[in-house]
Amino acid sequence: MFRKILIANRGEIALRILCACKELGIATVVVYSEADRNSLAVRFADEAVCVGPPRSGESYLNIPAVISAAEVTNAEAIHPGYGFLSENANFADVCTTSGLKFIGPSADVIRMMGEKQRAREAAVRVKLPVLPGSEGVLKDEADALAVAAQVGYPVMLKATAGGGGRGMRIVRAAGELPALYSAARAEAAAAFGNGDLYLEKFIEHPRHIEFQILGDEHGRIVHLGERECTIQRRHQKLIEETPSPALTESERRRMGGELVRAMREIGYANAGTAEFLMDEDGKLYFIEMNTRLQVEHGITEWVSGVDMVKAQIRIAAGERLENALEADRGGVELVGDCTVNHGHAIECRINAENPETFAPSAGRIDAFNVPGGIGIRVDTALYSEAIMPPYYDSLVAKLMAYGRDRDEALRRMNRALEMFVVTGIETSIPLHQRILAEADFLAGRFDTSFLQRFQMQRRKAAK
Repeated sequence: MFRKILIANRGEIALRILCACKELGIATVVVYSEADRNSLAVRFADEAVCVGPPRSGESYLNIPAVISAAEVTNAEAIHPGYGFLSENANFADVCTTSGLKFIGPSADVIRMMGEKQRAREAAVRVKLPVLPGSEGVLKDEADALAVAAQVGYPVMLKATAGGGGRGMRIVRAAGELPALYSAARAEAAAAFGNGDLYLEKFIEHPRHIEFQILGDEHGRIVHLGERECTIQRRHQKLIEETPSPALTESERRRMGGELVRAMREIGYANAGTAEFLMDEDGKLYFIEMNTRLQVEHGITEWVSGVDMVKAQIRIAAGERLENALEADRGGVELVGDCTVNHGHAIECRINAENPETFAPSAGRIDAFNVPGGIGIRVDTALYSEAIMPPYYDSLVAKLMAYGRDRDEALRRMNRALEMFVVTGIETSIPLHQRILAEADFLAGRFDTSFLQRFQMQRRKAAK
């Protein structure tokens, strides 16, 4: 096992990794920017190293500074969390050449599965279902027109790099394609330094469902069930839950089994999430892979009994999967290539933004009361009088509720949202409360355009 791990991240995920390390008896080093000097991660880590000014490009994304921090503190491994350097294959390579263990998949696997078009090609090779679309990167506008004509409109242009909805455009007719192709390329190049695009058939009313996998470095892979991530705003998830209200047990077993087989063929190790779109007929199509820990990993931890971060660390240290999952120590049940999950868990991402306009809200927090009680978990790095900086993502906290079934989890979530008090900045708590009171959400009837329709209905009702 590692003696010391450097955490190359910030905020609640840095604290989450730090807690796992403490429970494993591993010393921790946290890197931080000047804006995070007073963060809880810096306070609780065994060592902390400032790696630059507030802007992430000069600090958390500064690979030489992060590697230097690991070397001067004699860290043996680096956990990247999510975001920042977590899916950077070059960073994984630099870790390896510097004698540091990168806690995640290998650089080769990140290159294969972390870029959307290459992941699609790999999925086709290992016989996972994918949407009809281009066989590779689109050569130019004419190529896009030809592929779209073959696939049939509407289609979706997608950037091969990055995520978060940038570099994506829906094209409903051939006349729209030239302008949208140029716009998507320009946006992708500006956001990711890579303007390459590919094209897929667009599903009008999909659900977004993802499967969590864990694999060791000895060839064993399991899946931990699926998460429903359909409630989104501009491709950013707002509410996640597990299990999905839309998936049957037989479909869960079938798709999970196919995914485990495919990832074994690819040679995947450590944590990963395969994302799928579900069409109106209930058919699942692979769209991309997140080669890292997910923001919403906590709800999977709750239903499966697996500590995902500890499992990542143990796998990176060379342990076999059963030991990494602590399956032989009680609390985690395995049947074949999947965990036996219990109950229902829901997560609301509480963001620092106006709940009506979604304008960001940075500044000093005056009061911060975190809800508790049976079935409630809050992952946050904020506190009263902390500063919500404007430089990073707007996540205030991940509020999670667990119940024996979906109804109990929802009732606990409603209670927790009511008792979650944040003053000094605006948050999305009122929006989450309204969504959880909406009839279609309560009935599990929604798709990825749910929030857009919901907001339009509210504006009409207000006139």
